[in-house]
Amino acid sequence: MFVPGDIISYHEMCGAEGGATLQRGMNFRLGGRESVILMSLRKGAPYADRVEGGGQTLIYEGHDVPKRRGGADPKKVNQSRIFPSGKPTQNGLFYNAAVSARQGKCTPERVRVYEKIKNGIWAFDGIFDLLDAWEERSHGRKVFKFKLQINETSSPLQAEATRDLEHNRIIPSSVKIEVWRRDGGKCVRCGSKDNLHFDHDLPFSKGGSSILAKNIQLMCARHNLEKHNKII
Repeated sequence: MFVPGDIISYHEMCGAEGGATLQRGMNFRLGGRESVILMSLRKGAPYADRVEGGGQTLIYEGHDVPKRRGGADPKKVNQSRIFPSGKPTQNGLFYNAAVSARQGKCTPERVRVYEKIKNGIWAFDGIFDLLDAWEERSHGRKVFKFKLQINETSSPLQAEATRDLEHNRIIPSSVKIEVWRRDGGKCVRCGSKDNLHFDHDLPFSKGGSSILAKNIQLMCARHNLEKHNKII
């Protein structure tokens, strides 16, 4: 199981999700398990995802209709909630679940969120609750927006995060990318390139920041555990 802040390869991500080939960003109840979304907050990303609430809330944009030869530019067409057959698209599946949760008809859908750092490199951002969804106009068309909030208590993946409050916030993508480049994609202690993690030099609970690269470093699992065992 991954812990929020873990850095993984594309193949490790797919393996953790039952061996699925993750090619689309929205995956509702993937393989009958939890839902999965892939996101990117990098410059030039195809969708306008954003982080709010001090890093605890994700506003995720729905996905466009497929590009078809001779068809309209998907970026100029309203995002769709249903296929021509009447079956819900991924937008529709997530939208229906979000609205049901908002209306109190069901508990919020749990969603595992992965964030692209660079080609082939991803970060696990944690498990989120899908709380709401709506349509809004953007650049002359309608798009879906989904509100997700970090789930702090319901998963064993959050146990360490709950202990020191380090990973109950999303580290901004710009910081992740800067840290990755600065540290050369390897542990600052031993130079290992395996089992890496975005680690807070000074824990958030002790006044450390999640939004400054100088307080974030790359650390392998062994040295990250050794460090945390020494924190009182």
